[in-house]
Amino acid sequence: MGSSSVPTKPSRVIVALAFVCLYFCWGATYTANSIGVSLLPATVLAGTRLTISGGVLLIFCLFTGKKIVFSRGVLLRLWMLGVIMLFAGHIGLVWSEKYVASGLAALIVAVTPLHVAIIESVLPGGERLRKRGIIGLLLGFFALMALMWGDFRASMRAPTHGTTMEIVASIVLLLGALSFASGSVMSRRMQLPVHPLVAAGWEMLAAGVSELFFATVTWQWPHAVWNRHSIGAIAYLILFGSLLGFSCYIWLIHHVPVAKVATYAYVNPVVAVILGMVFLNEHPRPSEYVGMVAVVGAVALVTSSQMKSGKPAAELEVAPIEDKA
Repeated sequence: MGSSSVPTKPSRVIVALAFVCLYFCWGATYTANSIGVSLLPATVLAGTRLTISGGVLLIFCLFTGKKIVFSRGVLLRLWMLGVIMLFAGHIGLVWSEKYVASGLAALIVAVTPLHVAIIESVLPGGERLRKRGIIGLLLGFFALMALMWGDFRASMRAPTHGTTMEIVASIVLLLGALSFASGSVMSRRMQLPVHPLVAAGWEMLAAGVSELFFATVTWQWPHAVWNRHSIGAIAYLILFGSLLGFSCYIWLIHHVPVAKVATYAYVNPVVAVILGMVFLNEHPRPSEYVGMVAVVGAVALVTSSQMKSGKPAAELEVAPIEDKA
C-alpha cells in the first residue's frame, strides 16, 4: 500500500529570507533604473533587461519541464499583455526616472493596486470594494496630490523646464501604472492555460523585443553610454529584479497567504525612498513624506479590504502582478 506524501511547511527562516529578498530586490530596482537611465536611453535599458530576462526565464522553464510553446492565439495574447503591461507600462517608469527622483517614482507607481481596484469596480461583473477599500481609494487620491504638490507649486511660482518635465514625468508614471493595471486585469480575466513563470517569460520577451525595435528605429543606440555603471544597473535588474525577485514572489505565492505577499506593494516604495536617499543623495520634500505615509496607508486599506463578493482584495491585487518584471 503506497504512502501519500504530505507537503512540508517551509521554515519561518526561509519564508523571512524570501520576503526580505522580495522587498529589497524589487525596491532597489528603482535605484538601478535611475542609475541606468542616466547613461542609457530608456528603450535600450528596459529593452535589454527584459529581452535577456525573458529569454533566460523561458530557457529555465524549458529545462524544468514546463510547456513553453502554445497555439498562435495564446502566444498572441501573451505578446499583447507584454506590450500593454511591460512596454507601455514599464517604459514610462524607466523614462520618467530621468526627471523625477527614484523614491518619488516608486511612490507614484505604488498606486497600481488602486488602479486595479478602480478598473475592476467599473467593469461588467467586476469586483466592488467595500467601505474600507473606498476609503483607501480616497486616501490614495490625497497621496498623489501630496506627492505632486511640490512640483505644481514650484511650476506656478517660477515655471522652468525642469519643473515642467517633472510634472510631465509624473503624469507619464501615472499613465504607465494605469497601463500595467489594465493589462493585469486583462491577464486575470483571460485565464490563459500558461504557468506564471512561462507567461512572465513570454511577456518580458515581447516587451523587450518591442522596446529594442523602437530603440533601433528611433536611432537611440548611439546615445547609449556603456560603462561599469550602466552594465551593472542592467545586470542588477536582470539578476535580482527580474529573476531572483520574481522567483521569490512566485515561491511565496504558493507557500504563504496572498494577503501577506501583497505587502510588497507598500513596502517596496519605502525601500526605494530609503535607498534613493542613501545611494542617490535624494532629498524628499516634506509633502512627499506625507504622500509616502498616505500611499502606504491607501494600498494597505485597499489590499486588506473585502470585495462585495467576500473575496479579499489582495487576491485581485497580487494575482495579476505575477507578471511583474
